Amino acid sequence: MTVLYQEYFGLKEPPFSIAPDPRYLFMSEQHREALAHLTFGIGSDGGFILLTGDVGTGKTTVSRCLLDQMLPETHIAFVLNPRVSVEELLAVVCDELGIAYPEGAASNKMFIDRINDFLLASCAQGHKTVLIIEEAQNLSPDVLEQVRLLTNLETNQYKLLQIILLGQPELREMLSRPEMSQLEQRITARYHLGPLSLKDVDAYVSHRLAIGGVDRQLFPSSLIPTLYRLSRGVPRLINLICDRSLLGAYVQGKDKVDKATLKKAAQEVFGREEEGGQRLKAAGWIAAGIVLLAVVAAIAAFSYKQDFFQPAPQPLREVQEKKTESLPLPVALHWPPEQSLDRSEAMTYQGLFKQWGSSYKVVEINAVCRQAASEGLQCLKGLSDLKRLVALNRPSVLKLIDDNGSSFYALLKAVQGQRITLLLADRELTVDPKELEKKWLGEYTLFWKAPPSWRGEIRPGETGRHLQWLAQLIAKKTGISRFGLKKTYDEEMVKEIKKFQLEEGLVPDGRVGVHTVIHLNSRYGVGEPLLSRGGEGI
Repeated sequence: MTVLYQEYFGLKEPPFSIAPDPRYLFMSEQHREALAHLTFGIGSDGGFILLTGDVGTGKTTVSRCLLDQMLPETHIAFVLNPRVSVEELLAVVCDELGIAYPEGAASNKMFIDRINDFLLASCAQGHKTVLIIEEAQNLSPDVLEQVRLLTNLETNQYKLLQIILLGQPELREMLSRPEMSQLEQRITARYHLGPLSLKDVDAYVSHRLAIGGVDRQLFPSSLIPTLYRLSRGVPRLINLICDRSLLGAYVQGKDKVDKATLKKAAQEVFGREEEGGQRLKAAGWIAAGIVLLAVVAAIAAFSYKQDFFQPAPQPLREVQEKKTESLPLPVALHWPPEQSLDRSEAMTYQGLFKQWGSSYKVVEINAVCRQAASEGLQCLKGLSDLKRLVALNRPSVLKLIDDNGSSFYALLKAVQGQRITLLLADRELTVDPKELEKKWLGEYTLFWKAPPSWRGEIRPGETGRHLQWLAQLIAKKTGISRFGLKKTYDEEMVKEIKKFQLEEGLVPDGRVGVHTVIHLNSRYGVGEPLLSRGGEGI
């Protein structure tokens, strides 16, 4: 239903999604400080980095923004479900880092030995390894102790592993206990995110609308105090209320949100009326409600039509018909039964190398990036949502989960509008994005080409001959030849890159990192295989 009001208001994408998209990170003073603390912690010598905050304050989004700034040679492991045993935790770390281990009789010592070997090899190559644990307040004491012990893996000069703990306020209480003192003493950077101020809420809403493609006031300034009161300044609640408000305004045929629509939207979100001017009191079950809302959003949207006693505007039927015609027929998404599931990963990487005019020669899966490097390619792994991955515009290996809970792999090969082409073994399938998102948890691997003399992220003020490619590219972009003679990444060049980053939906920080290079390559062409020549889709 969000797609419907997108066209109505002229938005290029939903501005109030609750997905942790770094492009939408609003840099309040708090969030700027939080990101600075995380950046400082990553630059320090190992240990723990702690980021806490209430549900929905933006912890995950800040951490994703941090990941976008990391060098490509950083190895990152995610623990998204911390309710695991010690052995399961170590297995997850191995899986995330591509560390092979025998099935069955695996012991904690075996896992730790293999992790240590991997960390030593990475350190020898100048690579950094980071472990990120979400919802860390759910770690059991014995698992938390094992996490602490992982920081004991070190050389004489360096800690081999950095650990970022993201959690709710009770995590701070856990770590303040006497028995946690050894872990507490190893925290090198910490920050606690609170809700936004009234002033920040106004800027936050305008910021998200601008990134979404609209620069006019869909939420008049007179509504902001009410929105602040209803949401208590919590970004996730602001998103939910604003998203529902835009849907309500669309159904009523209004060109902006009014106070009645905003309050009605909040009632839909919280599931109860305001009584006697009292504030909505749903804080105790907001977390569960948010999950439920994600599932029933489409059903709840229909209730707007009933509750507001307004017929849907004429564009509703037209948009529905257009979307129905453009979507592919439902396709069962599973690994071909005639092919061995054990070969899924290797066959999919073979498909990825073929896209780059090569063939997959390595037997060990965790050596994929090593072969890519030998052929002049860079390897990018991570977690993403579908929209951000499609924006990178590169064929990608996706790890999927079938209906039986077994993992298999597919190659994201092409995107055209709402049509996604996947390659499974030797079979091409065209699927609906929603069908893919049901089976994909966000894990991907793709290849890209680094510019000549690439040393990693280029920052404002940097000087050297390795900047020549960037200077020439900016000259090509602007049509101003003098840019091609510059040997310093000065303010003029930074301004042009920031403009480009805004155009591409990237964080406009002026830093030329991996994602910016990939987008530049897509726009100006270096002979890389792309998902879409127009760079559009989803």
